[in-house]
Amino acid sequence: MEIFVLAFFALGYLVLGGADIGVGMALPYLGRSGAERREVIAAIAPFFLGNEVWLVATAGVLAGLFPELEGELLSGNYTLVVGLVLAWVVRDMGLWLRGRLERPGWQAFWDGATVAGSWGLALTWGLLLSRVLLGLEGPIAVLPALVVAALFGTHGLTFAALRLRGGLRERAGVLTGGGGEARAYALTAAALLAVGVLAGLRLPLHPGTSGPVLVPVVLALVPFLVASQAWVWWTFRHRVTGPSYL
Repeated sequence: MEIFVLAFFALGYLVLGGADIGVGMALPYLGRSGAERREVIAAIAPFFLGNEVWLVATAGVLAGLFPELEGELLSGNYTLVVGLVLAWVVRDMGLWLRGRLERPGWQAFWDGATVAGSWGLALTWGLLLSRVLLGLEGPIAVLPALVVAALFGTHGLTFAALRLRGGLRERAGVLTGGGGEARAYALTAAALLAVGVLAGLRLPLHPGTSGPVLVPVVLALVPFLVASQAWVWWTFRHRVTGPSYL
């Protein structure tokens, strides 16, 4: 049961968080002006904080139910974990601070932070997954990391195509020819799920002794998490109609 709990949160983050990471990566391509970039950001603004809850939950489950694995991952990938956290902070600072001042220079700077942080997240996850899946380290691990990053970016484009309108939607749908957006999103989500499952199969998943106590607590909280996520998606199910912000 512990393994299924960990997989639920980890895979949920890859699909949900992967979408807003990918949109941030594609921000310069999707938004050619400050107003367009603001509208692109509005496509993920209602979701990215809720998506991050899945990552926090994954870390909590890992620490509580798989302490030995957590120690191995942290000690063996300390630099990558620090890089991931830094990229996460930079990306979120960009999203939060961009709209605080109506100055083109200020907004361009934080747009750059959003893009840099999103690419940092995608590449760091790619390097971590490369190490877990293929046991690669050093420069040779960059190639599979770029493949994973490209998957994040493609997933973000399919999500943006579902959320945006007009010319922004056409740019986001460049890989699907402007149609089949839901199908394309499902395909990229399935690809991320496959990567996550394969990585999980390579990990030494040996639960700790706290499972009988923690698993019922986590399972009791899962319906609230799923319900809140479903409420957010239902509330913001319509396409973005303007440059609304956080």
